[in-house]
Amino acid sequence: MKLSPLQIARYQYQPKLPGMLRNGISEICVKEGEATQSVADQEKIKALFPNTYGKKEITFERGTNTSVSKKQVVGVILSGGQAPGGHNVICGLYDALKATNKDNVLIGFKKGPSGLIEDDYLVFDDEYINQYRNTGGFDIIGSGRTKLETKEQFNVASEVCKKHGITAIVIIGGDDSNTNAAVLAEYFQANNTGVQVIGCPKTIDGDLKNEDIECSFGFDTATKTYSELIGNIERDCNSAKKYWHFIKVMGRSASHVALECALETQPNICLISEEVAAKKMSLASIANYIADSVVSRSKKGMNFGVAIIPEGVVEFVPEFSTLIHEINEMLAGSKADEFNALSSWNDKYQFISERLTKESMAVFAILPLNIQQQLFLDRDPHGNVQVSLIESEKLFSALVKANLDERKKNGEYDGKFNALHHFFGYEGRCAFPSNFDADYCYSLGYNAFMLIQYGYNGYLSKVSNLSKPAEEWVAGGMPITKMMNIERRHGEDKPVIRKALVELDGKPFKYFEAHRDLWSVETCYTYPGAIQYFGPSEVCDLTTVTLALEKGTLK
Repeated sequence: MKLSPLQIARYQYQPKLPGMLRNGISEICVKEGEATQSVADQEKIKALFPNTYGKKEITFERGTNTSVSKKQVVGVILSGGQAPGGHNVICGLYDALKATNKDNVLIGFKKGPSGLIEDDYLVFDDEYINQYRNTGGFDIIGSGRTKLETKEQFNVASEVCKKHGITAIVIIGGDDSNTNAAVLAEYFQANNTGVQVIGCPKTIDGDLKNEDIECSFGFDTATKTYSELIGNIERDCNSAKKYWHFIKVMGRSASHVALECALETQPNICLISEEVAAKKMSLASIANYIADSVVSRSKKGMNFGVAIIPEGVVEFVPEFSTLIHEINEMLAGSKADEFNALSSWNDKYQFISERLTKESMAVFAILPLNIQQQLFLDRDPHGNVQVSLIESEKLFSALVKANLDERKKNGEYDGKFNALHHFFGYEGRCAFPSNFDADYCYSLGYNAFMLIQYGYNGYLSKVSNLSKPAEEWVAGGMPITKMMNIERRHGEDKPVIRKALVELDGKPFKYFEAHRDLWSVETCYTYPGAIQYFGPSEVCDLTTVTLALEKGTLK
């Protein structure tokens, strides 16, 4: 296999560790903090996790290592969607493990959690792991979305661990994956298996975040990748001066990606799903808001612009959310077969119009035909609309065009409106990690082994003070149960890690809010360019604008 020059150079990059982890394993000690409690529903969470609830947060410091020395056989799992830097978590874990005892073993379970259940694995060695240092993707062992949640699965996992002499499992994943890690940790401790479970915070969506977890890994690289592309489009847009570009970006449940990309590129429009929900904005009001920008810019001779649309924004529009709920109910059970048996769209439309409420039918009727039909594509495993399949960028450009056509009829607008559409998603999930993500992920993996070495179970690997140089980062751990609350899932109360949404009173949104009116009318585009891996630290080691604003370090 021929390697690119960049790939060769990235193999040789040595990730930076927090200062307290740099002096060798033998000089790292633990400082215990306060006991913790869950973010909500404390009694219920405590009852579900009697063996792992309420543990103390810990910080690693320089000092004499007091952990018990023993051979460690550690299993590692990549869970969920890809995020840049996942390979470096495994590399950091491997290096710390081998630095402690060359006889320690790291086992990678293939294709996600199912690899643990099916005992499908490989044993890492130097030659194999060196091929993946500082690279993007999850192809080192593959990933999967199998949930570990049943007693039968836990029994099998326990037997697999016993077979290999495994002392700990590290699960690298998002909120659902780390919820599963917490449940597995509780089971292992309740049944005295001797197996520890440690989680690592991953998701490009940025919604695994709280007062302890400043940033999930992959968010930095993904948003920089999208922002490079958006900046390129802005430059083209400002050159051709004849298109409005509607760009959908990842973010089903939260708009952190859209907000960060807006802060980096200063587009004319950026929708924030959380604001849409808070203001109970309708499809028509959103279209009118975008159309106002189109008209204002057109009057200045600028018949072009850029609008960023979060992937899941339509779910936050109250009337659209109601429509989806009614469609889900309408096609429940055997009714879906009755609908699918209809041969033409006209027959299906009649079926729909007879079953939706008057209010929801009014919303459905204004949707473009392709969007109407997308609402009836293949359902998810629970029989619900797959909102991620809805081309919301095309939906809003069509609604804006209809709004502008009406303004033309009334003599309020005489400009030109030509729309182009983009969706940036997979482009950012497996990019070469930025220096920040390469360093952060390596530190998370290295730190995860320290948690194992000191006997912690049900903890999340935690590295904080991330807006400062890596030397000043702080490594430690927090009980996963601290992040949990009870939510209703599929008709049952379930313990889950609370997703972090964009805070409308937070500094990143407030900065955006203070500037967006100017951006909507003027051309204020900024061009971040490609991620830089070599050069001055102020160029190569930048954190996200979001983190810089939150921590007050934006220059």
